[in-house]
Amino acid sequence: MMTPPDDRGLLLGDGLFETMLWTGGDMPHLDAHLARMAAGCETLGLPVFDLAEAQVRCLAAPNEAGLDEVRAAVRLTLTAGSGGRGLDRPAAPVPRLMATAAAAPLVTTPVDLVLAKTRRNEGSPAARLKTLSYVDNVLARAEAKAAGADEAVMRNNRGDLACAGAANLFWVAGGSLFTPALHCGVLDGLARRRAMAAARELDVEVHELASGAEALDAAEAVFLTNSLIGVRPARRFEGETFGPHALVERLREALRDPSAT
Repeated sequence: MMTPPDDRGLLLGDGLFETMLWTGGDMPHLDAHLARMAAGCETLGLPVFDLAEAQVRCLAAPNEAGLDEVRAAVRLTLTAGSGGRGLDRPAAPVPRLMATAAAAPLVTTPVDLVLAKTRRNEGSPAARLKTLSYVDNVLARAEAKAAGADEAVMRNNRGDLACAGAANLFWVAGGSLFTPALHCGVLDGLARRRAMAAARELDVEVHELASGAEALDAAEAVFLTNSLIGVRPARRFEGETFGPHALVERLREALRDPSAT
């Protein structure tokens, strides 16, 4: 479906998206993704979309793309619909809903990380939503690639660790698990929730906090999470090098089963 040139998602980044894992016949946690998007609609003041219609579109997208038996990423995009010139939305916006799919082979190699100069605005509602306004993340990823790394670690305007360009951030220190708190400008990632729950089931203390980048210098291990990669360990961060870590491998195994809660 062609997006018309007056679409507010195209012109202003006014909208939301979710990226979900398709595993050759199943889409685990689809309901949770749709619930998060619906909550985002309420935050942005958009009409909540038809959940049943969205589910049908997401489940049909891999087949339509010829990927029904392939591990794929399904992206559901919701824009605020068409509107006139300027910032004001129509009095009764009609959101536009689209679902697409692309092959997403599982990548298991560790990542090299660098600290991005691009900051995350922890005071913006967009920092805690998957909005279409993702240019900060795009710039951070470009910084990483220019430095010969795979992914960037982003801080917020206060200098606290926030996230990676397209993932939540975790580190291990003293046998405990640490991750930036949501108030640091962090998306409430579904894989993030699962990783924390899996750690607690292993009787590992989990801390959500505000911390500077020096915490990663003292970490025993660093890893990223999102719905497509599950748990992906870091090999390097700036001058620090990390080897395999037992807790990270156990969490990786726990999230490898896409149906696990």
